[in-house]
Amino acid sequence: MHKLRFRQIHLDFHTSPAIEGIGEAFDKSAWQAALEAGHVDSITCFAVGHHGWSYNETQVGQMHPHLHFDLLRAQFEACKEIDVNVPIYITAGVNNRVADEHPEWREVGADGGYLGWAGSPIRPGFRKLCFNTPYLDYLCELIRETVILFPNADGIFLDIINQGECCCPWCMKTMAEQGLDARKQEDRLRVAAQSLDGYYRRTTETVRSIHPHTPLFHNSGHIPRGQRALYKYFSHLELESLPTGGWGYDHFPLSAKYCQVVGLDYMGMTGKFHTTWGEFGGYKHPNALRYECAAMLAFGAKCSVGDQLHPSGQMDASTYAIIGQAYAEVEAKEPWCANARNVADIGLLSSQAVSAGTASHPHKSRENPADTGATRILLEGHYLFDVIDAETDFAVYKMLVLPDDVTVNAALKVKLDAYLADGGKLFLTGKSGLNPEGTGFAFDIGAEYHGQSPFQPDFVRAREDLRPAFVGAPVVVYVPSQRIQVTDGQSLGEVFDPYFNRDYRHFCSHQHAPPRPDPSGYDCGVHKGGIVYLAHQVFSHYAATGAVAHKAMVLNALDLALGEDKTLASSLPSTARVSLTEQQAEDRHVLHLPYANTVNRGSAMHLSDEGYVRDTRAVEVVEELMSLHDVEVTLAMPRPVTEITLEPQGVDLPFATVDGRIQFKLDAFTCHQMVVLHHG
Repeated sequence: MHKLRFRQIHLDFHTSPAIEGIGEAFDKSAWQAALEAGHVDSITCFAVGHHGWSYNETQVGQMHPHLHFDLLRAQFEACKEIDVNVPIYITAGVNNRVADEHPEWREVGADGGYLGWAGSPIRPGFRKLCFNTPYLDYLCELIRETVILFPNADGIFLDIINQGECCCPWCMKTMAEQGLDARKQEDRLRVAAQSLDGYYRRTTETVRSIHPHTPLFHNSGHIPRGQRALYKYFSHLELESLPTGGWGYDHFPLSAKYCQVVGLDYMGMTGKFHTTWGEFGGYKHPNALRYECAAMLAFGAKCSVGDQLHPSGQMDASTYAIIGQAYAEVEAKEPWCANARNVADIGLLSSQAVSAGTASHPHKSRENPADTGATRILLEGHYLFDVIDAETDFAVYKMLVLPDDVTVNAALKVKLDAYLADGGKLFLTGKSGLNPEGTGFAFDIGAEYHGQSPFQPDFVRAREDLRPAFVGAPVVVYVPSQRIQVTDGQSLGEVFDPYFNRDYRHFCSHQHAPPRPDPSGYDCGVHKGGIVYLAHQVFSHYAATGAVAHKAMVLNALDLALGEDKTLASSLPSTARVSLTEQQAEDRHVLHLPYANTVNRGSAMHLSDEGYVRDTRAVEVVEELMSLHDVEVTLAMPRPVTEITLEPQGVDLPFATVDGRIQFKLDAFTCHQMVVLHHG
């Protein structure tokens, strides 16, 4: 397996042909000084960017018209002198220079307009190219040339890897040859999938035919769950996830926890920008980068920070001073993060992974409400978990969570039946656990199924031991429930129907009708044996509403299901995160405790009628890092613990063993603390 370094920079360089003096301020000593100030050990540099111009000598592409020397070669050699790795970037899905020269290679929509970021010729933006055209031949030649010119490059990074429902002449011909109907979306999607597969196959063969072991990554802005067949084309994974750039702070943990089970080394990728890619002069607070890098380490990833090089080629000293604060901490923590395996009680069977490729779960979608909500609740509840797909070995988990809409087909049922028979536990919600026909449950949950409720919303009054401590009345739930009536299971509470659904004939107040005084006769959940089922799509509901009263009920139900198998308990606030890893060679476990308060800043605002700048939106940011005090932790360890230290400080931490569980208290920590439990 290809091993990544811990402290990478992704140095964007999409530079307009209208700008002169490209690279003229490049200075080897200043370049090296910036990397050393930033504690950088790897940097992705550009062969060709989205504008389509090359930054090295080329016979296939065209050098930027205002670049007069081989800038990539100069950057490459400067890095190698100080033992900094250099993966090389090549734009793939967009290329404006090529699109202007060959408009017939562009993706064309069913309406006849161009697809991509700039469909109109009077709109600024990058032009999408179709992988089913001769453009793919050109791209492979460009890749071939780059790999030959830089045989000791530390990887090839190919960007914007997606394929639209294209109706260009080549795609129309393909559909005709295959007897497909271009008027049908499913047929256009079928050819798009074939084109994308052709891209992966040919570009990967191009690289490996020259240097079989050159690392290779194909970037589409999101690592799709449930597409393991793709990973034969990857040497590693880079999880593009800029919290302020539209991904938010919950996207990275979800992606990372899936990558933990895939078997490839992976890195997180954030940005130094206040917003997102393409921002010059934007800086996030140094504390934000410290926390984001700490979270990458906590969730098993190496680190990558996105920057953007000025057209002059001069590195920005402020940027590398900020990055250096975060990367100095990463460097100090590396010994406790290398070759670490995540420890998990729960396997979250990803909704996207099981249903990927359907209209409701597209491969390319960055968000899936069921997965997002489940991840948030598990993170805020401080559970130890992986995000998994149907190919994962279920036996290593004490409990599986099937969030909201995981239909159980025949193959999955066989696997889950074996898991249950071996003592495993299932936590099902909403439509999860139903058979493919939707007529009943694939398992004996201890209740009869009566279809989906006609009411939206309805109300839940959970059993007393499961309801929030601060609420005794029925709590509104905005997504429909599945109607169940408990038979030989244990009811988890009651559903109350509203007086009616809101429409023009009858409505009440500003939102919805109140609950009827008496329960509906249907149950909000059931517990039988190793299965706990909740009748609402509780995770999608939490992703949409963030209702803390509802979350409390779900957390209590998770604790009911997991029981004594729960490894960790703590007094941490919901905004803190936990992960537990094992370093087998060192005979130790490492508990990671990252913590930061995120706040929303800014708002939606229209800033330019001319389109000179984008409209704004609220941005989730980290500024101050507040300390946590008197944090109590209890852990069940598989082997005796001989010593606990705080790292990288090297400070011993007192602990006690009570009823076979390790107990300790942290007086205080800020941003990220590693607690190392030694067994030897």
